Amino acid sequence: MDLQGKRVLVVGLGRTGEAAARFLLKRGARVVISETKTAAELGPAASAWAGRGAVLEAGGHNLSSFLAADLIIPSPGVPPLPEIAAARERGIPVLSEIEIAFRCLKGRLIGVTGTNGKSTTTTLLHKILKESGRRAILAGNIGTPLLSFSEKSRDDDIYVIEISSFQLEHIESFRVHLAVVLNLSQNHLDWHGSFDAYAAAKLKLVAGQGPDAVAVLNRDDAAVWGMRTAAPGAVLGFSRRRILGRGAFVRDGWIVVRDGGPERPICPVTDIRLPGLHNRENVLAAALAASLEGVPARRIRASVRTFRGLEHRLESVLTLGGVAYVNDSKATTVEAAIRAIESFDRPVILILGGKDKGLDFTKLRRIVKARVKSIVLVGAAKEKIRAALDGAVPMAEAGPFSEVVPLAAGAASRGDVVLLAPACTSWDMFKSFEERGRVFKRDVRRLAARSKRRKG
Repeated sequence: MDLQGKRVLVVGLGRTGEAAARFLLKRGARVVISETKTAAELGPAASAWAGRGAVLEAGGHNLSSFLAADLIIPSPGVPPLPEIAAARERGIPVLSEIEIAFRCLKGRLIGVTGTNGKSTTTTLLHKILKESGRRAILAGNIGTPLLSFSEKSRDDDIYVIEISSFQLEHIESFRVHLAVVLNLSQNHLDWHGSFDAYAAAKLKLVAGQGPDAVAVLNRDDAAVWGMRTAAPGAVLGFSRRRILGRGAFVRDGWIVVRDGGPERPICPVTDIRLPGLHNRENVLAAALAASLEGVPARRIRASVRTFRGLEHRLESVLTLGGVAYVNDSKATTVEAAIRAIESFDRPVILILGGKDKGLDFTKLRRIVKARVKSIVLVGAAKEKIRAALDGAVPMAEAGPFSEVVPLAAGAASRGDVVLLAPACTSWDMFKSFEERGRVFKRDVRRLAARSKRRKG
């Protein structure tokens, strides 16, 4: 891809924006970075980019810079700005970072998407491939931007990429040889505008594949399984509810794979250390994908048995006075919160709230009435959530986030679970769901320390 002398506008200076700017400067592009944060908010990074040869426009977006660009690369999560729309009307290409990376990378690409479970499935699949001796590289929305590997990529690399709907929105020729789609439910409606538009972005991962590619789809999710008609190549399913002719499924307590050859038992479901039936689906998807990559069953089983999950995903913090405190800060959708609640067979004190993504919180009513003892509300969406769940269970409202843990602890009794599963993003109070989760864990540990001092 010839970028020499091209005027390229990078929108947003997060991890992806920084990786894109570095890549573009190395390729001789004339780089402008557009960022809503002020130079003071960006700190030393602001002056550093000028020293590298980029122009940083901080504190807001300038329409003239968008219209003067030869190419625009928005960071994931950058909203559908009117400036971007205006540039597109002028015929200026708008491409995601993964699209640029695809045009420069060597190696094979495995893409994992869906509403929930992407990070867990991507990490487990990467672990299986790595521990089987492959040159597997974890990339994408989960951590290191794909562009970061473009300079040193090799033909025998396997990139296991977590891909968001934001990234898929702005692709053209990007394609993976193996696509994994986990599930689809309402998410990012504030960004996409509708569920149909959100699903259409996800579909691009499958529809953009070549005829020799393979799509791994959730047979139990009607919206995902419906994508099979758009797949140019082979389609295999995974299911925890039914036996499949081709794919991965559960039978007699074992995960089993049929991928065209002899049926292969992979591992008993008791080997899965992660709580919740949704994590069984994640393991099914990862096991099937690994099997299609030629990893022996014994290798897959060994990796599954030692996989303990990720931080902020149903992460056990500690037990205090018989009450378990669990951090699922990554549960930023209604569906993810439901899955988190379903993972426990004892009363739940549920912490909900944050920045709303345009989701329907009334979908929580049934599970809340069945399994939740009380709710602690926090953040910008708390009034909307209260209205949606009015009368279901007792609810308390926190002001600052520091009030959340004491309120939850006060409502909990021995045998209960205090669960942070907010069904919202963290951006009204924190930089990321990771920061929110770590603050929650810190507050829980402080509560435990105070309790210990009182007893001492």
